[in-house]
Amino acid sequence: MENASTLDPMTETALRTMRDIVSPAPISWLPQTWGWGLVAGVILALLATWLFMAPRRHRRNAYRREALRILETIEADMAAPERRIDGLRKISALLKRTALAAWPRQSVAAITEDRWTSFLQASANGEEEKSLTSALGLEYRAAGEAMSNEACDNVVADARRWIEKHHASA
Repeated sequence: MENASTLDPMTETALRTMRDIVSPAPISWLPQTWGWGLVAGVILALLATWLFMAPRRHRRNAYRREALRILETIEADMAAPERRIDGLRKISALLKRTALAAWPRQSVAAITEDRWTSFLQASANGEEEKSLTSALGLEYRAAGEAMSNEACDNVVADARRWIEKHHASA
């Protein structure tokens, strides 16, 4: 019997010169230009600054969180029509306490009536607190029983918005 069939010389030469496939070198994860290094450095600096400032901001806004918790209990009290005037007084006192936590005592403690509502409007950070200022005007005139449920909800919503967004100038 004859061995396997013989190949023509051209095919034999081609088979002898074959090599394995060579994979390219892996692509580097390092940036190719200095600009990407700069971008990474800026991002790291911003992240470090945010991590440093976050606890300070959290402590600085503790009075706001406490005021919002108290406002929730006042809101539940204002659901009953006979307790609305008391609720308005509590909201006014809560806003005054919140303002005293954010501004110097000398500039806030003596403010009453129209000056107080003007102060709330001025510090509302651009928000219109119309129902809040009108309700506080009613509070000073002891006419809270005449408020509707919707008006009470608006007062509480405005008080919440003022507590969350007021801006105390440094």
